[in-house]
Amino acid sequence: MRHYRIAVIPGDGIGREVVPEGIRVLEAAASRFNLSFSWDEKDWGCDRYTTTGAFLPEDGLDSIRNHDAIFLGAVGYPGVPDHVSLWGLLIPIRRVMKQWVNLRPVRLMPGVPTPLRNRGPEDIDFVVVRENSEGEYSQVGGRQEEGTESERVEQVSVFTRKGVDRILRFAFELARRRRKKHLTSATKSNGIVHTMPYWDERFRALAPEYPEVRTDQYHVDILTANFVLHPDWFDVVVGSNLFGDILSDLGPAVAGTIGIAPSANINPEKECPSMFEPVHGSAPDIAGKGVANPIGQIWSGAMMLEHLGELEAARAVERAVEKVLADGSALTPDMSGTATTRILGETVAEAVDGPGPPELETEEP
Repeated sequence: MRHYRIAVIPGDGIGREVVPEGIRVLEAAASRFNLSFSWDEKDWGCDRYTTTGAFLPEDGLDSIRNHDAIFLGAVGYPGVPDHVSLWGLLIPIRRVMKQWVNLRPVRLMPGVPTPLRNRGPEDIDFVVVRENSEGEYSQVGGRQEEGTESERVEQVSVFTRKGVDRILRFAFELARRRRKKHLTSATKSNGIVHTMPYWDERFRALAPEYPEVRTDQYHVDILTANFVLHPDWFDVVVGSNLFGDILSDLGPAVAGTIGIAPSANINPEKECPSMFEPVHGSAPDIAGKGVANPIGQIWSGAMMLEHLGELEAARAVERAVEKVLADGSALTPDMSGTATTRILGETVAEAVDGPGPPELETEEP
């Protein structure tokens, strides 16, 4: 039996409601695939911050550095400014744990309505690869002459060759393994005069190493339009920290609901634990009502299984999600259903099947 130690951070808001359902489904998969988990739950989040002045203890990150993965619910709650919660917990985890890849699959699942006319599951199936450690989300900058008419604010983007090349290579490698073998680069080199031309330069420099991968690039403004108008054009999309963040929220909206969207913050070298979380936030407006959609958390759990090398178990969880969504009898209100968070989680857990014949092709890393 293979055993994994997972740090669990329910966090804030609906994170505390969807994380138990993600664990429920992972335990169902474990029982069918000869796995076991130990769950090391942490109270890190806004409640702890308001009580103690810190989101996590001083030795917090050291205490989970040797875990196999991190399972996160959501971060943020009213009363704590968003930039305080983001930089107090989420970004430190990503950077200290060297999680330089943010991976967000976008799929239109059977049974989930899309706001796009005449589109089906075969039209919307791509992955956004986001640089997760530098770029526009930099701490370089500040304010001068604060509170005066001469006040000046600077925010400096930082792009390094190491950071740019490694995320582009990750995206090229992923595109090479997928069926369409197509990589799109998000840029804005007509308006951002230094960093984006550099990004384009490195993209062009690496492309010849992957002759089987078809490439194109779009300025991010028209790229967002084409996500809506032509989602079938895309397979793997790679972008900087800011652009990848925006695109990977738009993608799930095109695919019907952000409530089912998963994400992974990956340390590809596996020197540190990677972190898996739904794309949605803490949703304080519905927190405590028991109606939050747990699919994003559950699907993130499938991504965690895949990263741990448990491919069969990961596929079983994905199949269970697809089956339950297509059936439509246990959906939460955001998908026009009446089920509670727990009912949907239990339904998915019950739908997880056991080992089947080996798959011939694996598209995700």
